[in-house]
Amino acid sequence: MDPEEIINQIEREVTGCTKCELHYSRKRAVAGEGPVDAEMVLIGEGPGFHENEQGRPFVGAAGKFLEDLLAKIGLSRKDVFITNIVKCRPPGNRDPQPEEINTCTSLYLERQIHAINPKLIVTLGRFSLERYLPKVKISNVHGQAFKIKGRLVVPMYHPAAALHQGSLRPVLERDFSQLPELISGSGNVPEFREEESKPEQDPKQLSLF
Repeated sequence: MDPEEIINQIEREVTGCTKCELHYSRKRAVAGEGPVDAEMVLIGEGPGFHENEQGRPFVGAAGKFLEDLLAKIGLSRKDVFITNIVKCRPPGNRDPQPEEINTCTSLYLERQIHAINPKLIVTLGRFSLERYLPKVKISNVHGQAFKIKGRLVVPMYHPAAALHQGSLRPVLERDFSQLPELISGSGNVPEFREEESKPEQDPKQLSLF
């Protein structure tokens, strides 16, 4: 099965998924979208109100800011693959639960990453960060590139956080400005080594618009 067939198959599975509690309250599942040969995959936390209505990722206010960030580096959402840690909106915009994250990532996200095989993964927000860099504070690693199990990963604040805390806007813009160089393959990137850190005390990742 070629990558496009795999991505399409995953989308069909996500649409009818009943593997965790989130399917009870969703309106539309959001598998993700973008070209199957995308060089960059962006991973958010979970669908919000507008995403749940439209079945597309990042279509609310945070999505508009994400498009602005991409435009500043000469890209559009058509050039990247955008998805989330969980594919259904958590009720009441609550945080996704560990079992929901584990189910969704093992069934869908990991297969999407394998099929697309991007040069770069950008995590947006705390939950997608934790999937790749456990026990690490986002304030300590945002904008930095790490090699994790053969993948190049760059953690970022979620665009929604910058909408609620204006001081993060230039931080995100600066972090995004480094992505073209990373995609081109220049620069030395260290292999990540897990280390202990204090509990998360960073700006609240208000991602679920």
